[in-house]
Amino acid sequence: MPGPRAVLIELSDDERRVLEGWVRRPKTSQALAQRSRIVLTCAAGGTNGQVAAAVGVSLPTVAKWRRRFAADRLEGLVDESRPGRPRTVSDDQVDEVITRTLEGAPSNGDTHWSTRSMARASGLSQSTVSRMWRAFGLKPHLVETWKLSTDPQFVEKVRDVVGVYLDPPEKAIVLCVDEKSQIQALDRTAPVLPLMPGTPARMTHDYVRNGTTSLFAALDPRSGAVIAQSYRRHRHQEFLRFLKLIDASVPKEYDLHLILDNYATHKTPAVKNWLLRHPRFHLHFTPTSSSWMNLVERWFGELTNRKLRRSTHRSVVELEADIRKWINNWNKDPRPFVWTKTADQILETLAAYCERINDSGQ
Repeated sequence: MPGPRAVLIELSDDERRVLEGWVRRPKTSQALAQRSRIVLTCAAGGTNGQVAAAVGVSLPTVAKWRRRFAADRLEGLVDESRPGRPRTVSDDQVDEVITRTLEGAPSNGDTHWSTRSMARASGLSQSTVSRMWRAFGLKPHLVETWKLSTDPQFVEKVRDVVGVYLDPPEKAIVLCVDEKSQIQALDRTAPVLPLMPGTPARMTHDYVRNGTTSLFAALDPRSGAVIAQSYRRHRHQEFLRFLKLIDASVPKEYDLHLILDNYATHKTPAVKNWLLRHPRFHLHFTPTSSSWMNLVERWFGELTNRKLRRSTHRSVVELEADIRKWINNWNKDPRPFVWTKTADQILETLAAYCERINDSGQ
């Protein structure tokens, strides 16, 4: 039987302006912005199921906030007060702390607020400031790095690389190729102390350098298997030798589609001439500053975390042998690397991020 009819939502001009402002404002809490989007979508018409699909939430969530807004209008979108001790901090004090956190800096020259410095500046307790920051999802002590590609062919390269991942050509093998250069053979100045109950493994912060090597790797994302070779130098000559190793390792009846970055050694005349003589090789270059698109970088992360970060080596020969042994063990039971995002999803996410940056006034 059909369910109950959804409550009709009609917005005044002032309500629509406030809701759209909550959606656009970068510093609005994610929960309030989502509730505002739900109400705006409900006002545009459609069933709860259609609204849920459009906003990306569950059906009960849409029904809840539709009812709350119909009953209490804008005030219904704010979290309801809960029973307990009466509040000792006013809304104005909360607004002052959050505004200072987002838009100001400590007067002592620090680059960011701590709970202690904010407590001194606001006259509140450290625990009160901490609760406010948790409620609004603020973490002034954390900073993340980011970089947007300026490649003029960014869109075309994204569609090309993602297309190869999601729909590889028939009778072809896709390989993600890159080099991990300057891998150091490090030996600690004292023996590593083993793990014990209640005590983690320990190693000295200082070390002795015993030389470096570069690892060239080609990852088959569908199987997770890796073709790899260490070289002492990192030139186009070594890259050519590695291409020849790939050519010898993969059966001749398969075409080879290589995902590469824009490093100069990949584009020298000698490399181009070799590729002309080996037409089964097809190169797909990632956009500049977009190493995240090359899945072999994810495999290099596994190598670093599981082998290189905590190992010690007295020579480059020992380092290269240890890496080779680890790779051989990996290839006995490889793990596939699955790409899931479409090119449109990536471009939409980047567009939304750029819009958010512009709206923030930074």
